[in-house]
Amino acid sequence: MTDSTLETVVIEPPGLHTATVFWLHGLGADGHDFVPAVPYLNLSAEHGIRFVFPTAEAIPVTINAGMVMPAWYDIRDLNLEAKNRNDEAGLLQSVERVRRLVEAETEAGIPTERIVMAGFSQGGAVAIELSLTHSAPLAGLVALSTYVVAPDRIQENHNDANARIPVLQCHGTYDPMVPLASGERARAFLDEQGLEVIWHEYPIQHEVSGPELEVIGNFLQDTLGS
Repeated sequence: MTDSTLETVVIEPPGLHTATVFWLHGLGADGHDFVPAVPYLNLSAEHGIRFVFPTAEAIPVTINAGMVMPAWYDIRDLNLEAKNRNDEAGLLQSVERVRRLVEAETEAGIPTERIVMAGFSQGGAVAIELSLTHSAPLAGLVALSTYVVAPDRIQENHNDANARIPVLQCHGTYDPMVPLASGERARAFLDEQGLEVIWHEYPIQHEVSGPELEVIGNFLQDTLGS
């Protein structure tokens, strides 16, 4: 990976901009992937939330025969339990790239307490690591159909600023890509960090459902206000 700036798709709020949600896509998708979800969050008519959807750099992905596609880090093995499955150096580089976007948002006047990190699958792993290691308190974390890559490293670098960050975690019970057990292990890890996790299961595969979007919208209303 180079040190280039991430491209983003930005959806501005209908009213005054007072909060920001960073939403990270899954493997092979891009910043446009979750844009259609915003209207289904059922936010209040004058919500002040800016949605920022970054696109990961396109890199060769080992499990996809080396095809080049947007990815937050390389995945080397289909087995989620395989040693060295994930390119952890690549993940950390993506975390820092997204962190720079968050810092730019705060420099533009949005305090970190008004910023939510969200991510799906691979993007969720980045969102979890960034949120738990960020040096300033964030408003919340939304972890969708995801897992924790390196719990020991996160524990070592866990920042007390987000020791009480609200967490919403959702997972499909029929997910063939990131099995429910992986999400449950992530939930247990977050619990061990002293975080209160709002957990939802849905009878879906590796995707986000309508009822799930409604729950996400409610979480954003609760953490960021109307």
